[in-house]
Amino acid sequence: MFSNIGIPGLILILTLALIIFGPKKLPEIGRAFGQTLKEFKKSTRELTEDVVQDLEEEKKKLTK
Repeated sequence: MFSNIGIPGLILILTLALIIFGPKKLPEIGRAFGQTLKEFKKSTRELTEDVVQDLEEEKKKLTK
């Protein structure tokens, strides 16, 4: 996802974020972003497990 940005672009984005939000808000924003990613990963994993489980149940029904 960030492979096309490069180091100079990343430094520019971080500098702009520091200027816009300030040093006090930046850790809070980072923490909220991290929690959001964590929840997204968790719900994606749960959804995938549900789909796999449903497919396995359907497979067992068809083989009976």
